[in-house]
Amino acid sequence: AREEEERKEGLIEFYDSFKDMFEFFCKNTTIHGTIRLVCSDSNKMKTAFWTLLLLASFGMLYWQFALMFSQYWAYPVVLTMSIDSEPKMFPAITICNLDPYRFELVSEHLVQLDRMAEESIAFLYGINTTASLFHMNEKNIHMRDLSSTGNLSRSSFKLSQNFSLLRTPEINNKTGKRQSRVGFKLCNATGGNCFYKTYSSGMDAILEWYRFHYMNIMSQLPVIINISDHEEQIEDMVYSCQYDGEPCRPSDYVHFHHPVFGSCYTFNSKGTDSFWTATKPGIPYGLSLILRAEQKDHIPLLSTVAGVKVMIHNHNQTPFLEHEGFDIRPGIATTIGIQQDEVNRLGGNYGKCTTDGSDVNVKLLYNNSYTLQACLHSCFQHIMVRKCGCGYYYYPLPPGAEYCNYNKQPAWGHCFYQLYNRLRNHHLNCFDQCPKPCRESLYKVSAGTAKWPSAKSQDWVRQALRHQNGYNSTSNRKDIAKVTIFYKQLYYQSVNESPLLSDNLLLSSMGSQWSLWFGSSVLSVVEMLELLIDTLVLSLLFCYQKVWSRKTLEVAHTPSVPN
Repeated sequence: AREEEERKEGLIEFYDSFKDMFEFFCKNTTIHGTIRLVCSDSNKMKTAFWTLLLLASFGMLYWQFALMFSQYWAYPVVLTMSIDSEPKMFPAITICNLDPYRFELVSEHLVQLDRMAEESIAFLYGINTTASLFHMNEKNIHMRDLSSTGNLSRSSFKLSQNFSLLRTPEINNKTGKRQSRVGFKLCNATGGNCFYKTYSSGMDAILEWYRFHYMNIMSQLPVIINISDHEEQIEDMVYSCQYDGEPCRPSDYVHFHHPVFGSCYTFNSKGTDSFWTATKPGIPYGLSLILRAEQKDHIPLLSTVAGVKVMIHNHNQTPFLEHEGFDIRPGIATTIGIQQDEVNRLGGNYGKCTTDGSDVNVKLLYNNSYTLQACLHSCFQHIMVRKCGCGYYYYPLPPGAEYCNYNKQPAWGHCFYQLYNRLRNHHLNCFDQCPKPCRESLYKVSAGTAKWPSAKSQDWVRQALRHQNGYNSTSNRKDIAKVTIFYKQLYYQSVNESPLLSDNLLLSSMGSQWSLWFGSSVLSVVEMLELLIDTLVLSLLFCYQKVWSRKTLEVAHTPSVPN
């Protein structure tokens, strides 16, 4: 009875041996299968079988645990799609007339460039063109307050003759046939390391060659031009503007100038006016515009497209018309249905994204809200200024920099095209430094077209526009266009990222695996921890007992010293 009383379970078990401790654990634990190790101790084969089975179960369990943790630490995401319906703000709409200003300061250089283009086209194809005739009646824009800027005199800039268009013979690697490409030669500052910027299409080569000289000419203009000094009226481009059946107001648009796409207007740029709230879907409740699409001021070698450039984008967002948007043909009524999608990214460990761009390593050169294109352009411009010593004309400048000009930087074209090819091939680190926005709105568009005005209605339409807007033209639908932009449906799809394995799901999966292989619970894990603690304590006790007994024997064998 005394021995049984001593063997009652205590806070920390003191067993006579590891075998007693293991038997007690196997008989009392809630882990399935362990009792078989004790009950079958007389049968060595069964004991070995259940030992291997338990060890295999442990191995499979922790193998499954390793797979789950490796997947958890990979931070995968799952996309969930929901459809919401509510009144939405109409997106920002930017339109451009494809007629860039010909500023008086650089008008003579543009005329010289047109003559060079005529000579180059005649040299390549033997065709006499009259590109300069398109600019005979073009009005030049005079900028005020430039008399104090001495470095902007017309005689300070000269068009370079070192970038002539040439034909370069090449052999097609696929067909083995000899073919010619058209391009121009670019060299570094010492005249070495030259390469040809060539195109298989002569049209693309001429356009790129013209744009290259055009950027050098336009770099003579001041960085900040006060457009309000020579701002044209919106009626010169937009003959009629209605939204939701109501006429547009002067506060509904902002005006800016693009060096390639010309005079541009952005409607609902801020997205804060309740006037632009979309309450109903359909064509009658959208934005309807009748636009001027004349080509008399068109620069044919800067852009081969005639009509109007239109882009649908988010509010407070810089419209990158060279990468997005679509063209509206003259004499055509275009209806554009839009549907909005929202994308919400997790960020953090689950992906690289930014909420407002404040945590991005690139200093943005655009004042509007963060976009991936704005970051890429800013990143490239900073690299361009650092590597080439000047900035690309189509992007804003960092403080203290100047635009590239081959009179000052003769090799900037060689530097630019190499950098741009590296950016396009993802060899620059701009794509690594510029994450996507964590929240982004995307617009899906579908368009339909029809001739407008029709042959029977064009006379009275022309008369109505003439009396209302001073429209005067005898052409047949070649100088006006109509566009209607509307919401097809007010519902929108929201795509949200969520963790594939959250903390709760990970614990639940671990519990399921534990129950599958051992049929036990969390308390069984505590029992195993208790077994480990008892093993550790018992090992320490045995070590202490062994050391103490050794010291006792040494003292017993020590001879006594006589007095």
